Amino acid sequence: MLSIGTLAPEFSLPVTPDQNISLSELRGKKVILAFYPADWSPVCGDQMALYNETLKYFKEHNAELLGISVDGKWCHLAYSKDRNFHFPLLSDFEPKGAVSKLYDVYDKNLGECQRSLYVLDEQGIIRWNYKSPIGVNPGADGILNALEELDKN
Repeated sequence: MLSIGTLAPEFSLPVTPDQNISLSELRGKKVILAFYPADWSPVCGDQMALYNETLKYFKEHNAELLGISVDGKWCHLAYSKDRNFHFPLLSDFEPKGAVSKLYDVYDKNLGECQRSLYVLDEQGIIRWNYKSPIGVNPGADGILNALEELDKN
């Protein structure tokens, strides 16, 4: 994973079939990057559902959540609608895993993102990171603790 204190690499990814979002658009807010292996998988579903429920607490810390996987934009659209998510899912589909590779969380053997989290400060500096073991939902406590620490500074 990228080191704490590093400037997060810039990217622009599809958030809908006809719209992209760039990391630089979120400057001035804390950003949570939640890389996950795949839409529709049980652990990912539980993780993203938890973050959807925790979203109000993230927002209290002026933080935006971005889910990122190598699934396509149409898959994300269907998944987000089915699960009623209120945060964007970004498609790192083509070139496959390019952003995941920038953040050193791409598993080339499986062809998907590793379940990894980054918390960025308002200037885009990585302030916390975590890579979860395969098949383990990392929960939200680490994210919330990182956001609380950033609020103290």
